[in-house]
Amino acid sequence: QVQLVESGGGLVQAGGSLKLSCVASGSTGNIYFMGWFRQAPGKQRELVAKISSGGRTSYAESAKGRFTISRDNAKNTVYLQMNNLKPEDTAVYYCNTKNILGIDDYWGQGTQVTVSS
Repeated sequence: QVQLVESGGGLVQAGGSLKLSCVASGSTGNIYFMGWFRQAPGKQRELVAKISSGGRTSYAESAKGRFTISRDNAKNTVYLQMNNLKPEDTAVYYCNTKNILGIDDYWGQGTQVTVSS
């Protein structure tokens, strides 16, 4: 089992920045992918960004150029730096981990990000 605890959400004005953090604990030895998903009211959960243990990153089109995902393997922590935030970024952001096969999902409890116009 892996436990994930997110932090860093909050209320910010459009154009502002936030940095989310997610710390993994428990059976972390098989974690390969760490990533962030988000879910806005009435919408499906969607991938924002993910990073492999080797540092390979992948972003949703909406996140490219504004968000940066990074990872500290020694601390089992993944970060999401979000710049130039827009009202449409408002959502609950969830941390996610997967093993190298892309399965064995674990999820955090979510952290609310609200961007005001």
